[in-house]
Amino acid sequence: MEITQTSVAGTMESSDVMITVEPGQKGIELELESIVAKQFGREIRRAITETLQELDVKNARVKAVDKGALDCTIRARVKTAVFRANGKTACDWKV
Repeated sequence: MEITQTSVAGTMESSDVMITVEPGQKGIELELESIVAKQFGREIRRAITETLQELDVKNARVKAVDKGALDCTIRARVKTAVFRANGKTACDWKV
């Protein structure tokens, strides 16, 4: 799936994550800010990159500002941001 515009999903509230997705040209460029990066940074990055792979996103700039979100929340926010970046208003949550 190609990222055609910038989109955002999530909030800056506790236990959430704000994902910003922008068009990119150098593969997946991931920037992570997290209050739990030392403990869970690797797992957060994996959840984001696996979700992007599942959606067949090849090129994108992704910024994640995490406030302690669970894995399922991270994945849902990434999916929502990617679908919004393609102008879709409905998500196929089976993907």
